[in-house]
Amino acid sequence: MLIQAHLGFAQLHRLELSKADYDLLSAMTEVQRPGGEVNASQAELRARAALSKNRTSIAMNHLVERNIILRPDGRYRSYFIHPYFAGYTTIEEMEEALRDAIAAIRAGELAEPTPPAPQRHLAAVPPPTHQTA
Repeated sequence: MLIQAHLGFAQLHRLELSKADYDLLSAMTEVQRPGGEVNASQAELRARAALSKNRTSIAMNHLVERNIILRPDGRYRSYFIHPYFAGYTTIEEMEEALRDAIAAIRAGELAEPTPPAPQRHLAAVPPPTHQTA
């Protein structure tokens, strides 16, 4: 069993995840390697999370957009759980990974998990102004 930072998981609620998002993240945490690497296809994750193909795709997009899941370029079946949410074999390994993640975020090398941008509604758009010549 891997050790995970409770502080990271305590902040998941502010990232506005759906039930499918949580289910997919849970499936990914079950199969991760220490440090958060996940080598599984979306089909394998979909079966583990009991989600439809469409819900799995949408949930994965949500997790990636919110920087909870990191996708290395050009690597098939390869994902990384953000260090804030990844599992580790020892407390020391977790503490070191979190220190490194904080430094990388400050240096602009790692994205911080973020909630989605607020949705704009038509009521928020000011009416057009017509100018006469």
